[in-house]
Amino acid sequence: MRQKNRKMAKKNLYLISLALFMHCQFTMAAENLGAGKGVVEKFHAELLQVMIQSDSLGFSGRVDALVPVLMETFDFATIARIVTGQHWKNLDDHQRSKFIAIFGDLSAATYASNFDGFSGENFETIGVEEKRGNILVRTLIQRIDDEPVTLDYLLRRNDGIWRIVNVIANGVSDLSLKRADYTAVLKTEGFDSLVSKLSDKIVSYNIGE
Repeated sequence: MRQKNRKMAKKNLYLISLALFMHCQFTMAAENLGAGKGVVEKFHAELLQVMIQSDSLGFSGRVDALVPVLMETFDFATIARIVTGQHWKNLDDHQRSKFIAIFGDLSAATYASNFDGFSGENFETIGVEEKRGNILVRTLIQRIDDEPVTLDYLLRRNDGIWRIVNVIANGVSDLSLKRADYTAVLKTEGFDSLVSKLSDKIVSYNIGE
């Protein structure tokens, strides 16, 4: 009888431990999804304010307003490593730092150029899911007189912090496009040429304003 009771006690302890483990796993997953959603929605909130104040800010003002939130919500170091592909390992520390910096500047200039006005748009989060250890946040830009634009964000956790590493607009991966373009330039023209092209692109956005 005592042996039977001991077996029952061990079984109950196992079931309780399993239930606690599953609860912890579920709680951690929910917290991660919530954190990823929060990162994207913080970025969208700041971007929307820049759109609303677009005329008064001007191009340089929009860039200045966007830089802090971009630095906080995007993992430019990881993005830089991915978009340069196998060439990343051939860059020294100075080149890597330089590329990360100019890529961040280009991102701010691109958003400042593309989101240069407000016509009643709003950002809507429509889903959050785990994707191979990363988080995918699905969103829409709702437009009054046009079809919505789908914007999906892939986030990766580094040092315990979730940040954006890719933006997929209407099914097109920005990371894939840039990787194809940048690696081609690095292969045929070299690092300095790529940096020069990115600098020229930033200037063209400013002139276009």
